[in-house]
Amino acid sequence: MQRKTHATWVIALSLFIGFLLAIVPFPDWAMNYRPEWIPMVLIYWAMALPYRIGIGWAFVVGLLLDILEGSILGVNALALVIIAYITLSLHQRLRMFSTVQQAGLVFALVGLNLMVCHWLLIITDQTVPSNLMFLMAALTSALIWPSLFQLLRHSRRSFDVR
Repeated sequence: MQRKTHATWVIALSLFIGFLLAIVPFPDWAMNYRPEWIPMVLIYWAMALPYRIGIGWAFVVGLLLDILEGSILGVNALALVIIAYITLSLHQRLRMFSTVQQAGLVFALVGLNLMVCHWLLIITDQTVPSNLMFLMAALTSALIWPSLFQLLRHSRRSFDVR
């Protein structure tokens, strides 16, 4: 008889590490280049386990990120729900892409996440319109994606996360 495991703790631990990496202090000149760890981890799990990680997880993770960043409640939640929906809609295609092709989509999804958050902050008068340098985080996230993908896939397979 084979023991069925779900290992939800691996998913929670990866998100916790993502939260820790999201608050690592960067110098002022490098803040626009900070990778978006939480959206990338959420994209991976929604792509790998679409029947377990979905819109509900994205909403809760987004609310936790709002609390962590001290932003208006719901800004990151809405952006992550949009990202999760798109990822869930495309998960079967995404699995067949190479990691370089996935990195291109991660670039687009993280860029969309950043734009939605920026627009919502402008609408709520939390920030003034600035240049588009904040989108550089999408580029660094896409560059990191192949390594993060391999690390999370190895963790998922090692702990038999289903």
